[in-house]
Amino acid sequence: MTGSFPLQVVLAMGIGLSIFGLILLFFTTIEATVYALIGWFTYVVLYTMWSKRRYTWNTLIGSISGAVTPLIGWAAIAPSFQTVPIVLFLILFIWQMPHTYAIAIKYFEEYKVAGVKMLPIVHGIVVTKRRLVVYIACLLPLSFFLGQLGMPFLIIATLMNVGWLALGISGFLTKNDIKWARWNFIYSVNYITLLFFMMVLVTFV
Repeated sequence: MTGSFPLQVVLAMGIGLSIFGLILLFFTTIEATVYALIGWFTYVVLYTMWSKRRYTWNTLIGSISGAVTPLIGWAAIAPSFQTVPIVLFLILFIWQMPHTYAIAIKYFEEYKVAGVKMLPIVHGIVVTKRRLVVYIACLLPLSFFLGQLGMPFLIIATLMNVGWLALGISGFLTKNDIKWARWNFIYSVNYITLLFFMMVLVTFV
């Protein structure tokens, strides 16, 4: 046993599961199916097949498919144009940028050897740090569009945003970029986990 699968098997499973998943979603709402199709096309075609190894903005494209899930879930239950799922989409979309930049810096050498055109490989770590901070700053106002979740949520979300922003800015003063990137990665994972956990928690209070 090598633990590997023939490419033909992987391709067949990918196509089969994709079709099966879209058929299942079609039994909910057409809107949810369309969102899922957009996410699939963005990830499989635009990200994986086209931009991943060619362009530094592959992360931006990949973030669309990673952020579309709240739109799918919301549309499956309440198919209509509403603010909350759009804000959730924007949070996930923007969050993935600094999260992925931290990974790209942390595994700089690995990406370089693999020939993946990540931002720090092509434009340098300093440029990556600047963009990381900009994207974290863009997260700050989004929580206020979820004001119906209450003041405790807004306060905690804002404090987490400010804390991450401070950590991001500290990167311009550090001499150990790998350690700084590792802390940003850890912070990003806990940030998004706690943020969405609080969204669920406050609905039961």
